[in-house]
Amino acid sequence: MPATASVHFDPRDPAFVANPYPVFDHLRATAPVWKAPFGRWFLTRYEDCNLLLRDRRFGKDYTAPDALKQRFGPTALQEPAVVELTHMMLMRDPPDHTRLRGLVTKAFTARRIEALRERVRAMADGLLDQVMTAGRMDAIRDLAFPLPVMVICELLGIPEADRDRFVKGSTSGAPLLDPRPPTRAELDAANFGTQASGLYFEALFEQRRREPRDDLITQLVQAEEAGDRLSTAELRANVNLLFAAGHETTVNLIGNGLAALLRQPEQWRILRDDPSLIPNAVEEILRYESPVQAVSRMLAEPVELSGVALDRGELLVALIGAANRDPAMFADPNRLDVTRKNPNPLSFGGGIHFCLGAQLARIEAAEVFGVLLRRIPGLRLAAPDRVAWRPSFALRGLMELPVAWG
Repeated sequence: MPATASVHFDPRDPAFVANPYPVFDHLRATAPVWKAPFGRWFLTRYEDCNLLLRDRRFGKDYTAPDALKQRFGPTALQEPAVVELTHMMLMRDPPDHTRLRGLVTKAFTARRIEALRERVRAMADGLLDQVMTAGRMDAIRDLAFPLPVMVICELLGIPEADRDRFVKGSTSGAPLLDPRPPTRAELDAANFGTQASGLYFEALFEQRRREPRDDLITQLVQAEEAGDRLSTAELRANVNLLFAAGHETTVNLIGNGLAALLRQPEQWRILRDDPSLIPNAVEEILRYESPVQAVSRMLAEPVELSGVALDRGELLVALIGAANRDPAMFADPNRLDVTRKNPNPLSFGGGIHFCLGAQLARIEAAEVFGVLLRRIPGLRLAAPDRVAWRPSFALRGLMELPVAWG
């Protein structure tokens, strides 16, 4: 099949969102480097996706006007949410990326993250305390969503009196990460969320300048490297990024993982009998049902992938969910196996853009699964046939997950 062959691939189709893997398998086998009708090139092989994530020829800088219009449509430069993206380290190449990440990394140390482990466990226990007598819960609403929000609020230093708005909130910017231009309604929602959160965080920055505390926002406000501070726009954008990235993908990691384990109860029993396998199970869940399904790059120079010649300026999308199930890399890739040796998924990216919050996400997922296995070893799906996936392609997650026990 040629690279431009017709393939049914509609990122907004609920059936595709519910189960994209047959399409991924077909693309990988017939057109591993494929151009969609809406202009994006899609990669499905592990080797190609891994190269895209790590090779500097595949850039992240979308700040040029033409690149922004290609990615987000003709009104890109008038959209507050898009302008906000341009200040995020996630969307920048060196030297801007190096400077921004260097400043943020100073406040996001491994020691600080590991110190949260016991607190995460206590939060998970506290959330379960609220539902134990009911014998059932929505594992997304009651556990997978609030816990990462509580953790990132604590890490950032968001005052307790303000945290309820975040715990009960929703993310409106996720569609901007999808590998197709956003709709007008999605842009409007993202703009509203960006402006509202921007006003909140700017007020909090001023408060921390006057009254510094031992939290990440204070450290970022004070961050300095070679005399170069974060500008207000960069500070606002990257705190927004840390907040979104610090909970959005972790919600999906916990929810997707729990659903996969309970749909294959023999895997749940393996973990129940040997909890030491939980860290490996988290890696396998990341591979099997990746919270991040797609990552985009701009091509900085001509390159050839899987026999297809690509020109400078093309927008490429690594289908992480496809790469993580590539049979050239993984035996029996469509099977969840918590005992799999070295799953090595691409779900946290790679190279200079490797996820800063990877260790925090691993800790949160491992502690939640550990608490559930300890307290509710007989956990089961309450509605096995009721599966509602969020209408997002790039970020894969469930809207609800009813479970029961007793």
